[in-house]
Amino acid sequence: MPAKTKRQINEPGHERKFLVVVDDSPEFEAAMNFAARMAGRMGGALAMLYVNEPLKTSGWFAIQVDTPDEPAKRAKREIERFRGKLDGMGLKKLNTEAIIRNGDQADEIIKVIERDKDIAVLVLGASASPEGPGPLVSSLAAGSRAGTFPIPIIIVPGDLTAGEVAALA
Repeated sequence: MPAKTKRQINEPGHERKFLVVVDDSPEFEAAMNFAARMAGRMGGALAMLYVNEPLKTSGWFAIQVDTPDEPAKRAKREIERFRGKLDGMGLKKLNTEAIIRNGDQADEIIKVIERDKDIAVLVLGASASPEGPGPLVSSLAAGSRAGTFPIPIIIVPGDLTAGEVAALA
């Protein structure tokens, strides 16, 4: 992991950003809801990261079904969809930022955090599945990177309802 960079959230002209990773997991909505509400309460912003991961192959066989620009279009649609949900939650005035990257999800999260010194907190949703909390929570918050991660990580139980999140955030 690269050297930690000093956060600038308390310096003039900067704002505290809560980073949430947009994906299709059931627990994502609880994480986004929590991050957005906390950002709103603290006068901060919500950074929504969508990572287009490389095509996973099985041995020598892979099928590319997307046109080259389809992953970026899909990312923009997903971020716009969740921006609409924020508006419905009464968070229309919340500053949001859409970040789209290509690569390994965990690696891209770290790169984005290192580049943007206003990102203060990473908010992840934990799966309620008996198989475990999910790959990001396992690798970033509970894995070998946990003790050296550059910012705090908040883990939101994925089975919290919107009302429960609102009461906590």
